Amino acid sequence: MNKLITRTSILWVTALGLFGCNTATSTQEPQAVAQPPTQPVEQAAPTQPVAQAPTQSSDVQRLLNTRQCPGCNLSGADLRDANLEDANLQGANLQGANLQGADLDQANLREANLQQANLRDADLEKADLQGANLSSANLQSADLEEANLQNANFQNANLQNADLEDARVQGANFDGANLQGADLEGTNLRR
Repeated sequence: MNKLITRTSILWVTALGLFGCNTATSTQEPQAVAQPPTQPVEQAAPTQPVAQAPTQSSDVQRLLNTRQCPGCNLSGADLRDANLEDANLQGANLQGANLQGADLDQANLREANLQQANLRDADLEKADLQGANLSSANLQSADLEEANLQNANFQNANLQNADLEDARVQGANFDGANLQGADLEGTNLRR
């Protein structure tokens, strides 16, 4: 900005000199000449659309409108407190998605990728999570009562205080999972 003002000043002094105006009274450096006030010129930054995967945002809208989004890319989506009861998310990518407090009662999440997803306080009662990947997911205080968790991967997941009452867990991987305070009544954790 200062360079722009300095260059403008030099141009005015040079122009006045070309038209025969006396801009200096001695051999010293030319003095600043009064100039009309100018508004600083700000260059607007080029506007770019926000980089977001168009399929993801359209998939989120599709899910919220229809509750049908099998195989959709919903990675990192913010679906906090969403009503997704009976939703079909079979094979969907929900890696890192925020589903805290979401209602997924009786939802189809077979073979879904829920790695590192936040499902804290989510309602997954009677949901079908057979073969789903929930490794390192946060399921603290989630309701998984009577859910189908067969062959699901819960490796290093946080299931603290989760309700797993009467859940079907045959073949599920709970290696490194935190089950502290979880309700396991009627659940057989043997493989």
